[in-house]
Amino acid sequence: MLYYPLVKPPTEILHQSLLYWDGVASVVPMSPHVYEAAVPVELRDLRDRSLYTPLVLEPDSLNSLERPFGGSRSSRTGASELLHQELRRIALDARRSGRPLQRDALIYLSKISEWLEDELLHLGLAEPVNHGHWRLAVTEEVQQLIIGVIARELASSSRVSYVPYTDRADAHDLTLRPQPDFRRARLAAWEMEIGSLLPVPAPGTSMAEVLAFRERYSDERQNLMRALHRMLADLRRDYEHPADVLAQMSREIEHAVQDYRAAAKSSRMAWVNRSVMVTVALGAAAGSAMQPGLTWVLGAVGGYALNVATREIRPMGRARQDHSFSYLHRIQESLS
Repeated sequence: MLYYPLVKPPTEILHQSLLYWDGVASVVPMSPHVYEAAVPVELRDLRDRSLYTPLVLEPDSLNSLERPFGGSRSSRTGASELLHQELRRIALDARRSGRPLQRDALIYLSKISEWLEDELLHLGLAEPVNHGHWRLAVTEEVQQLIIGVIARELASSSRVSYVPYTDRADAHDLTLRPQPDFRRARLAAWEMEIGSLLPVPAPGTSMAEVLAFRERYSDERQNLMRALHRMLADLRRDYEHPADVLAQMSREIEHAVQDYRAAAKSSRMAWVNRSVMVTVALGAAAGSAMQPGLTWVLGAVGGYALNVATREIRPMGRARQDHSFSYLHRIQESLS
């Protein structure tokens, strides 16, 4: 799980990463001095257990965020073009409104390229903090846009199979929604609510309890998440026959859900359900077969209905072949 836009995920997302993923990663400043100030002890402890990975934009990674219109046309990337367009739109909207910007969020300079720093200052979207040594003050919208794009770049270019995951609806939407003037083709996508299948410990549960559950019920955890991701991958590939995919996977998922819930019950911990929306990007050929805006019920799995909505999204500049999923964690909860 690659959490963004902040360095430290909220506690409930840390718990979910420990229960349903191999681990969690986040984008951190490159400078060792700034890293020590930004990464809390809790994440360092998880790093020592190989459960947390701090990701930095190395010089090679920063090349993908260089000036979109500089040099040859072939050097332009979808990420830098997206940032160029969206930042100018935000600056134009701010000028039209006539209201002063509320720069109440921060961007670490070692997370971004020199071009991006210059662009933010030129557009009036950022101000140096601490005399410009290592941070810029920006609006929350600008922060979510930039870190969201960086996270998707890292997820698509890394050798490890990272999946973007956020609890900020704006950050999720800014990096996926297509713009009217965006020249690249749009992709069809499914949005599925799967949070009812993934209970997490109630607030107040200690990290030690979660780690103990993770170790004791390793098979149940992995079987559930493996079955869900296999279903999502099959739906992405065989989008014309979703009922067939569900029929093939339903028994495996239902058994995995039952086994996991039995493990959760035996743990004597209190559990809650959080809303988790996953966006499944389909292939370019799916555009003619899907109807954006259509909402329907895919079917019942583990006693819960999987609601699906179709939409159009902006394709990533470099999409991974093995997956193209993005997760949105919402704050609604209910006792499980």
